[in-house]
Amino acid sequence: MKVSLSIIKSLIDFDLPDISQVISRINQRLGGVEDMVNLGAKYEGATIVKVVDCQKHPNADKLSVCKIDAGTGELIQVVCGAPNVRSGMWAIWLPPKSVVPSTFKEADPFVLGSRELRGILSNGMLASEQELAISSNHEGIVEISEKDLPEGVVLEAGAGFAETFGLNDYVIEIENKMFTHRPDLFGQIGVAREIAGIYHQKFTSPDWYGLGGLQLSGRGLELEVYNENYDRVPRFMATAMTGIEVGDSPLWLKCRLVGLGAKPINNVVDITNYIMLMSAQPVHAYDYDKLHGGKIGARMARAGEKIELINGKTYELDESDIVIADGEGPVGLAGVMGGAATEVSSATKNIVIEVATFDMYTIRRTSMRHGLFTDAVTRFNKGQSPWQNDIVLAELVKLMSEVCAGELASEISDLFSPDYRQLSGRKTNSFSINKINELLGLNLDKSQIQSLLGNVDLEFNDSDQTLSLPFWRMDLAGQEDVAEEVGRLYGYDQLPRQLPLRRSRPAPKNPTRETKQRVRESLVSSGANEVLTYSFVNGDIIRRANQDVSQAFRLSNALSPDLQFYRLTILPSLLDKVHANIKSGHEEFVLSEIGKGHNKERHLNDDNGLPGESAFVDMVYTSKRELSGAPYYRARQIVDQLMSDLGIRAVYRPADLGMSYQVSAPFDLSRSALVETVEGRLIGMVGELRQEVLSAF
Repeated sequence: MKVSLSIIKSLIDFDLPDISQVISRINQRLGGVEDMVNLGAKYEGATIVKVVDCQKHPNADKLSVCKIDAGTGELIQVVCGAPNVRSGMWAIWLPPKSVVPSTFKEADPFVLGSRELRGILSNGMLASEQELAISSNHEGIVEISEKDLPEGVVLEAGAGFAETFGLNDYVIEIENKMFTHRPDLFGQIGVAREIAGIYHQKFTSPDWYGLGGLQLSGRGLELEVYNENYDRVPRFMATAMTGIEVGDSPLWLKCRLVGLGAKPINNVVDITNYIMLMSAQPVHAYDYDKLHGGKIGARMARAGEKIELINGKTYELDESDIVIADGEGPVGLAGVMGGAATEVSSATKNIVIEVATFDMYTIRRTSMRHGLFTDAVTRFNKGQSPWQNDIVLAELVKLMSEVCAGELASEISDLFSPDYRQLSGRKTNSFSINKINELLGLNLDKSQIQSLLGNVDLEFNDSDQTLSLPFWRMDLAGQEDVAEEVGRLYGYDQLPRQLPLRRSRPAPKNPTRETKQRVRESLVSSGANEVLTYSFVNGDIIRRANQDVSQAFRLSNALSPDLQFYRLTILPSLLDKVHANIKSGHEEFVLSEIGKGHNKERHLNDDNGLPGESAFVDMVYTSKRELSGAPYYRARQIVDQLMSDLGIRAVYRPADLGMSYQVSAPFDLSRSALVETVEGRLIGMVGELRQEVLSAF
């Protein structure tokens, strides 16, 4: 999750300390910071200027000689080749010794200077959007007008470009896993609220972001809106707008998107992305004139339906997918991606905007099934609140009117699940101050707790000691949740450090854990490198290891399309890591892992009826060098040492060429041996792999 410190500062009304202190506080009380980028360094020196004079270059038809006002009191000469340069325009100047922002991350960034172009001295350059790393547009230099400016800013010669447009910024990336239960923290407003809270300051949401009725309506376009499944789509809102002028976004909007890692596309799409990045609520715009029958709604996909999405790929839909559909068929994969057939283009004049809430589990399964991972999926599969839809739609209409010249052209349709509609946007949670202090080991009084919680809009009711929760904090369900919230906002780093008063006794020995540790130590002493790989694998890895994928359990809720199966044994996972190590320059090495596998053919179930687990110790010996003997004997040395360290007397006997177990499937049975105890109990196998397995990895 990328957080723009510039945007955060615009949403709070107190000063933040140095960036290093901010990162430290976020790490301690909000989430792990993975990265921090000083965006302002890229734009150092970039200046807003006015072109006072512009004349044709005497020695070049496509060049112009410009005199610019950079606020220094003297005019500066710059030679420019842009076709749109002219007297009176406002532009962005990169002075000598500054770096062209688009080359900032390159090994050899382009540093500007003063040099002659066709006999005329040029000091630096006037920059295009491409050179400023804002977009791919290089057809002309950036031209700044009043509409491009952030609210309340006036054009001034010599003003810093980054300072004016919020690019003198630090972008902080916080680990997504910290926010899995907090959908509100996938928007800048939610993060700003939490940053205020961890600095013990009161946060006030932007004027447009608060519960209230949507008092908007329009006429001109017929729009029929429907919702066939309130269980999967608790709320579906849509409205039409006319008079839309699709084009470039104003510079302030482009810069905000760039700061958050988004790519500007056009003003309509940029507004939908901006709203999502601010509020965490994904929204979508459709070309009204491409919808069949002036109809749009949410339903489940039907057997045999397909859809081409805006990524240019066609997908065969499953009946458990939610789709957005018009009068003829699907026009979007709900919560995931819009359809190509109704995509907004430069010719679009009328649009339908949709703000909806979808069941997070359905969206997650759809995303996994089709291998589609989008910003919308990231937010919907955390569980967005339906009570913010009308708030977001109102701001969406407002921005479309201001930036795209659009006008509301239909009634606003609000199809709200009856089960949700009867509930309030706030709920209450009972708790005891004494219990909170007991859980945290603190002695906070009522006013301290009230202040900590009130800063993030958790309203404390003194009369009955209840907490009124806003719609974005439905994750708080009990006293322990409230205690965690108080502790986090107060600061876990500030909790008193005190050992437990109860007696502590050493944990009993665990024979299984001790055996695993002895195995680890033996393998490491023999030169093995222990690795840890996912227990879930791609079916292709199982097949490449010559194992039968039909004997592997398929996961119904896989982490990703590449991790659909539970592995049969560990060996395929190790083989998959061999090539990367060889490529890194390792000529001889041993990889080992201790883990588990599942196998249908064993028909083992635990007490709960779940598939039984088999424990494995697997290792792979690899060498690019010519060896004096067969690699089998080097591998056997490691096995001999392991058996000795475990106190096991082992014997080897030739493998049965007719063996057909999943464990033995990768092995060349004619060059392998079974490892058994002297009592005849099978321990494992050691040997060379089949040639086709070696080739596959």
